[in-house]
Amino acid sequence: MCGKGPVFGHNVSHANNKTNRRWNPNLQRVRAVINGQTKRVRVCTSCIRSGKVQKAPRGMAATGQSS
Repeated sequence: MCGKGPVFGHNVSHANNKTNRRWNPNLQRVRAVINGQTKRVRVCTSCIRSGKVQKAPRGMAATGQSS
């Protein structure tokens, strides 16, 4: 949704040794409504919390089936 990706930097030890590391975004697999259809997408948690993603309802209502 937001195009967030990994961020790179260094681990810095007490002796000031620097080794490469990366911070990954917190991505979750979510069933979301996109253009009126339910799709599985990988979305960061900040987008889920802020309401940028509308989560799909669970159960029979999601598929449009009736008993």
